[in-house]
Amino acid sequence: MQKQSATFLLVLCLSFASEAREALTDEQQLGKLLFEDKNLSLNRNQSCASCHSLNPVQQQNAFLNLVPGFVDPENVKKGSPVSSGSLLHRNGILNAPSVGYAAFSPLFHWDEEEGLYVGGQFWNGRASNLIEQAKGPFLNADEMAMPSEWSVVSRLKENKEYRKLFWQIYRLNLATAPYISHKNNKQLIAKKPAAVTEIYHHMAKAIGAFEQSPVFNKFNSKFDYVLAGKTKFTPIEEKGFALFNDEKKGNCAACHISEASRDEDGNIIPPVFTDFTYDNIGLPRNVNIPNNPRQEQPNSGLGGRTDIAALDAEGYETGKHKVMSLRNIALTPPYGHNGVFATLEQIVHFYNTRDTLGWVSDNQEPGFAKSGWPAPEIDQNVNHDELGNLGLTPDEEKAIVAFMKTLTDDYPKWGRDRLVPSGTPSPFPEVKPPVQ
Repeated sequence: MQKQSATFLLVLCLSFASEAREALTDEQQLGKLLFEDKNLSLNRNQSCASCHSLNPVQQQNAFLNLVPGFVDPENVKKGSPVSSGSLLHRNGILNAPSVGYAAFSPLFHWDEEEGLYVGGQFWNGRASNLIEQAKGPFLNADEMAMPSEWSVVSRLKENKEYRKLFWQIYRLNLATAPYISHKNNKQLIAKKPAAVTEIYHHMAKAIGAFEQSPVFNKFNSKFDYVLAGKTKFTPIEEKGFALFNDEKKGNCAACHISEASRDEDGNIIPPVFTDFTYDNIGLPRNVNIPNNPRQEQPNSGLGGRTDIAALDAEGYETGKHKVMSLRNIALTPPYGHNGVFATLEQIVHFYNTRDTLGWVSDNQEPGFAKSGWPAPEIDQNVNHDELGNLGLTPDEEKAIVAFMKTLTDDYPKWGRDRLVPSGTPSPFPEVKPPVQ
């Protein structure tokens, strides 16, 4: 009886420690409210959380039902490649990436030493940081569809809790901000007061602060506990990790950095499994994207930005999209910037056999991923050095998938590992995203 009581108290203390780590500051609490608020979209039906859900998504694999992947639950459940917007029959043109660990992406910049672009947010890095990223979806006609910053601020003003919190946290008085309906004419919207710009900026700042919280940056996957010496990989996971790092085989770590680093005090900083660069891996068009017919110009990614294109007369950046973190990758189907791959197994098979499997016309063909792959949607700048003909066997592909599943958050909840019981805190509680 004493042993059972001691065990119960240990689990209870570990649970409290985990909850304490996820405690939010006042600014982060405000950010959470804003992140989940559907009233900030044109038809009051869409929020940030609509495409980046904070809740687990019900899937066939039971353990996945315990963990949020911070992506669109409809895409996960139905395999749809893009998200619906606030307006009927409007949708995004790219697959919504996970917000998990996005706070670790550095500011968008040109790396002189490596000779490439690094960091930023969105698939093409057009937002330098989390604050700028958070400003975008509210005004995107395919997403939340609000016509102006002023109209968003007017929706904030309707909410008594926001009026209180904006004053407490930022000393910004929403009550004095002039109200404008989304139906007001464009001439009036163009004359927005300076207070509107400041309030809108701080709204985005609060959302960015929430995205820097432990809610999105847990570092409590099986990989993390293995890294900390708390448990061990299974044989197939161990094999997958070796292949993931093998420069002559999987070579995944060439872009999805798997090596831990250390801070100035010598503390371990776990990897987030990306180098934050941009690459064209030769993805085929996804002809299943609504309102995106085959003859339409495919998304050019980094090279499609007007500011980048002006500096890139040769088109070296065309077709490149951001290398996203692999953390929680098992929770975030479909895969690729256009959602063309339905499963994790399918995209690993693509990396392995893109240049050797054969050819099919598009991803609606019965032979897609079985007898062939379609041509790249943009054949300029395709990476032929690090993928496409890896020579992996089917069992080796399975091993890499098994390893990547160890990158799923909340291992104490789903791992059933006696060495890491439910309630065990993250082995790296001090690791926080860089200040942006």
